Amino acid sequence: MFKHQLFMKKLVLFLFLASSVGVSIAQEINPKNIQIARDKWGVPHIFGKTDAEVAYGLAWAHSEDDFATIQTSYLAGKGMLGLLKGKQGAQIDYVVQLFRAKELVEARYEKDISPQYKAVLLGYAQGFNAYAKAHKKDVLVADLFPVTPKDMLAFSVLQLAISSGADQALKAIFDGKVATLDFLKPGGSNAFAFNSTKTIDGSVYLAINAHQPLEGPVAFYEAQLCSEEGWNILGALFPGAPSILHGVNENLGWAHTVNYPDKLDTYQLEMNPQNPKQYKFDGQWVNLEEKKIPLKIKLGGLVPITVQKDAYWSKYGPTVISKKGTFSIRTGALDEIRGLEQWYNMNKATNFTEFNKALQMVAIPGYNIVYADKRDTIFYISNGKLPLRDSSYAWKGTLPGNTSKTLWTDYHKLSDLPQVLKPAAGYVFNANHSPFNSTAPAENISVKNYDKTMGYETWENNRSVRFMEQVAAKDKFTFEEFKRIKFDHQLPQKLAFFSDVDSLFLLDEAKNPEIADVLQILKTWNRQTDTTSVGASIFIHTYYYLEKILKQKGIVYGVLTSATARAALLETKNYFNKYYSSVNVPLGNYQRLIRGTVSMAAVGMPDVLAAAHAEPYKNGQIKVNQGDAYIELVHFTKDGPEIESINCYGASADPKSPHYTDQMPLFVKQQTKKMTLNKTEVLRTAERIYHPQ
Repeated sequence: MFKHQLFMKKLVLFLFLASSVGVSIAQEINPKNIQIARDKWGVPHIFGKTDAEVAYGLAWAHSEDDFATIQTSYLAGKGMLGLLKGKQGAQIDYVVQLFRAKELVEARYEKDISPQYKAVLLGYAQGFNAYAKAHKKDVLVADLFPVTPKDMLAFSVLQLAISSGADQALKAIFDGKVATLDFLKPGGSNAFAFNSTKTIDGSVYLAINAHQPLEGPVAFYEAQLCSEEGWNILGALFPGAPSILHGVNENLGWAHTVNYPDKLDTYQLEMNPQNPKQYKFDGQWVNLEEKKIPLKIKLGGLVPITVQKDAYWSKYGPTVISKKGTFSIRTGALDEIRGLEQWYNMNKATNFTEFNKALQMVAIPGYNIVYADKRDTIFYISNGKLPLRDSSYAWKGTLPGNTSKTLWTDYHKLSDLPQVLKPAAGYVFNANHSPFNSTAPAENISVKNYDKTMGYETWENNRSVRFMEQVAAKDKFTFEEFKRIKFDHQLPQKLAFFSDVDSLFLLDEAKNPEIADVLQILKTWNRQTDTTSVGASIFIHTYYYLEKILKQKGIVYGVLTSATARAALLETKNYFNKYYSSVNVPLGNYQRLIRGTVSMAAVGMPDVLAAAHAEPYKNGQIKVNQGDAYIELVHFTKDGPEIESINCYGASADPKSPHYTDQMPLFVKQQTKKMTLNKTEVLRTAERIYHPQ
């Protein structure tokens, strides 16, 4: 009798959980139907009959390699990070609840998410929860589990809102006193594609190269996902994502880079002098929506405490009452939950028509896309969920929050966005610069033809200028030459930093004898950032110093004064003399790629194609923490895509794993490993094949 009652309780619980995510019992996944094949580099290749089974296997495999980071991501998405990170985490929990991400998902889930994708989300959630159950000692916060599909979507809303600038808008409103959420913020990137017009062998090449943090919630993880339902793709994803975010399938591939159109608006509300909780809207006083947010905080390993914080909402969106006034923010990212499903549809597209259909969802609120396929199609678009705005307002500044004229509700169609399809020049590219320079000059689109309220960027940077130097040098390229463009680590002849640094090179040694030696090194530097370069060390250290002091002064653009240039070079000279007793320090001695006990000389600097951003380390060295992280290079041939890739560290974030640092030697030499989508070949050469259990 007791056993029967226990069984019935479990059955009722399962029925409740299944109904709560809108799926049937038939979708409960049997791990024995899933294969995880680890190749010699530890990269997981996941095989299943259904897409849902593959998603389950992905969750398990990724948890094996980086369970802690996925948990941290979902704790943020569920507004529970304070239970792990104390006050710092609670600030992020407040933002999550201020954004009403969970309420948005709850309201839209049943209607907006397709049954097919609900099954994929549930499969991933089941795999993640099963891993947690089997590895209880590795669970960071027990109350996180079970994670549901709705939790996954709430986290994606948070991520995409931050990528749209919501964190920076709040930081400005709070006058710099709010958590910046930088740990969820992406960096820059490169992406370019050549078709048969630009290649010697007449085939199509694609470079996928996002510049991300090397570790953490937006560090890329490599995997192959392969089902019998037409899902077969190899590429990279973030912790907690149930599909590839950019990569290549048997027919096509794409790369993302960060773009900077005007994705978010900030409004100042006109408040009632007689009632600080009322604002004027179209001549009427309207009450702010107000609620108490409970924030759970665990401090010093003690019992969690709960504190209450007020949260406000206006017709425009999340609202903050500050000393300078009451402000609201509004972004398309907080009006959309289908971003992950759009990526999934992109994963499964078999041709450009299907890929374009996925893009027409306009559910991913930003990111450039560079696309290539085996049929010789190349394509670029500066993607975004951009609102239809009243052109009589200056949308780049703070807007009046007292009129329906500034309360946009509709969005531009995909066809409204800057894009180039199959240019005669045979190439498209983006390096976080202007979308109006995405191919050969004669075929570039004009900013004049696009809605000015979309606020697209029009600048160039060193990477875009350097790419143009190289692509103009030859009519056609081999695949090896294509790869050399990606791994290029030289600044262009005409520098394109936001602040003009030419003053560094114009100082006269005779008039500045105290820095004559570093000036001589700088002026004879070939502008390459290889590990043997002494000039690179001088310039890079000076660059970081200038970046810091200009930021402190609030200077973003402008000409560097001679006095500032002189002071920066003197600081650089004193630094190297202090730590190295010489100014003749090769870059590889100064800049290192480090993980655990492994430390290797690293090429690159910010804003070269082989980008490397670094932070102070110890003993005068700097440690690369962002830049080239995951690289995937694709050559579409008649026999299918030939794929090369490299990860900055390895497939696992577990220090005990042999794959914690095993790709580092290749990475620092700018070499790649061969990869394949061929299931037979993967299983034949796999070092380990197992079920996720």
